[in-house]
Amino acid sequence: MTNNEQLVSFANELADAARTVILPFWRQPIEVESKMEHDRPIAESPVTVADRKAEEVMRELIEERYPTHGIYGEEFGQVRTDAEYVWVLDPIDGTKSFITGKPLFGTLIACLKDGVPIIGVIDQCVLKERWVGVVGEGTTLNGEPVSTSGCATLKESMMYATTPHMFHKGEESDKFEKMCDTVLRPLYGADCYAYAIVASGFGADIVVEADLGLYDYCALVPVVEGAGGKMTDWYGRRLTLENHERSKGRVVACANEGLHREAIAILGKTWRNSFIPSISKDGLLYLAVGAFLGAVLSRPRT
Repeated sequence: MTNNEQLVSFANELADAARTVILPFWRQPIEVESKMEHDRPIAESPVTVADRKAEEVMRELIEERYPTHGIYGEEFGQVRTDAEYVWVLDPIDGTKSFITGKPLFGTLIACLKDGVPIIGVIDQCVLKERWVGVVGEGTTLNGEPVSTSGCATLKESMMYATTPHMFHKGEESDKFEKMCDTVLRPLYGADCYAYAIVASGFGADIVVEADLGLYDYCALVPVVEGAGGKMTDWYGRRLTLENHERSKGRVVACANEGLHREAIAILGKTWRNSFIPSISKDGLLYLAVGAFLGAVLSRPRT
């Protein structure tokens, strides 16, 4: 068994362990706590005992099997992130879906080598669907190969985002609005599942999101790219541990290179504050009228 095969096998073990923890809480009464981060577009995010216990069991397995590997988790932070291999964990991506009984959340598991995602798992435990992506080798859904399909142009495309409220007002919201105006249909509410259906060629073509944590997207990169898609930040840069702060959690995943080029032409474009065009459109008339009245009033009386 090659090293990659061993790591993929272990990633599946982690997903199995998380499933065992999460499923007993599914559609059961559960206490929900709020995490507040006031610098984010959506300041409040929920967390449950299922999130924490699922991450705990995965971390324990990693420490036991690969004690020199690093861990970067949503609930319990980071250790050894300078290691050659780092596991990035989001026990329940889409906790809001989970606590409202919507089976579109997922457990995200990524293995990074030298800071670059090489293996990714999206596990939907309720639907018993598991995507495993390995960069350069392919992506499977429950063991069967899948691949992206996708339309040829943005104007024909179906675009997902978890919510339109995840974009900061200004550059992010303006560029996302431009994407919405360009695509055939903007759609919402699928969390990590949107990336999985893009990778599977089920009809979604593109996902555009912002304000993501490293744990929100690292596992998605190998799944999308292993299936033949393209996933980067908004400027076309690779999504890596090193680039996270620079990318600011802004990601775009496309079914093919052509869609990606069109999307980057919009998302990566130099942005000017929308106040400037608003002045030219709405204020120009008032400026002209004011100038005219000023000229009239200042004219010498005869």
